[in-house]
Amino acid sequence: MRPDERFFDFAEDFRDPYSRDRDRVIHCSSFRRLEYKTQVFLNHEGDYFRTRLTHSLEVSQIARTLARMLSLNETLAEVVALSHDLGHTPFGHVGGDELDRLLKADGHPLGFEHNFQSFRVLTKLEKRYKEFEGLNLTFATLEGVLKHSYPYKKPFLEGLDRRFDLEKHPSLEAMVVDHADEIAYTSHDIDDGIKVGLIRFEDLFEDPLCLRVDAMVQQEGVSRDEHLYRHRFVAGLIKLLVEDFIAHSAEGVAHYRREQPRTASLDAGLPLPVGFSKTMATELKKLKKLLFAKLYRHEKIVRKMYAGKQCIRGLYRAFMEEEDLLPPRQKALLSSRAKHRVVADYIASMTDRYALKMHHELNGFSN
Repeated sequence: MRPDERFFDFAEDFRDPYSRDRDRVIHCSSFRRLEYKTQVFLNHEGDYFRTRLTHSLEVSQIARTLARMLSLNETLAEVVALSHDLGHTPFGHVGGDELDRLLKADGHPLGFEHNFQSFRVLTKLEKRYKEFEGLNLTFATLEGVLKHSYPYKKPFLEGLDRRFDLEKHPSLEAMVVDHADEIAYTSHDIDDGIKVGLIRFEDLFEDPLCLRVDAMVQQEGVSRDEHLYRHRFVAGLIKLLVEDFIAHSAEGVAHYRREQPRTASLDAGLPLPVGFSKTMATELKKLKKLLFAKLYRHEKIVRKMYAGKQCIRGLYRAFMEEEDLLPPRQKALLSSRAKHRVVADYIASMTDRYALKMHHELNGFSN
């Protein structure tokens, strides 16, 4: 990132800075690969299920709505949303957790973390310019990705550029994206889970928030046994969460703007100026706990994720043991970067199907 990228000159580019950031993200290879990376269900299991790409688009749509209703910068919220999952490994969170475990077991305490990996994709791993690495994005976009989730201070961020002050909150738009992400994955994981039969509405009706959504849908005249019910239920859940967030964030945004002239950014020790009401936050926490027990820990998902972990483990060990297995570009990087990081970056960049193909190929040679 060049420091002067925070300033804009129409003589250089007809787009505003955040539109330019968005276009650079959309056109990068890491963004395209999200189409074949797992959200919850493995990508190759069917065309219906959400992937990291469709999830990122859904987060972006919700974030734009929230930003617009709170009179924030929609495009900044959009580009942070589109970028926030670029660092995810194959096989969802379990892939990143396994890569983190492997790195730490090999004596590399910084491990792997997908938010920081997204930041590294944008600033180091994507190569689009001869003079420097990364996509040359604005500070606000990079900070929003780096500080996607609270708390911001983490061991692997020690020594980071001082401009990314971990004692400060990021922009309001970045905070909005964090909540848009929560709204998107909660509602759409329910949609996918119901569709494939891993969770039932009867399970969800144990939850008070879901009962409120059910009442809304039935007031529309849609009964539980209709095919349309699932679609209306998911839409109703998003509506409730979005409306609550907007209603309980407007005052915080106004207060933040009043204080803005006195401080460049909000101290991270202070409460977030945006968020759900206490009641909604409690209900949402209960719903996510239910989903963890009934959906995310379902034996069919656990089996697939276990296979994904085995794949990550096999690839990591193979590349660490025999560097000639790496493609030419990755091998060339070994002269300037630590081997474990080159290997981790390469594995993290893979799609689910490419990782599985590579794993099967290596196992075939070993038999």
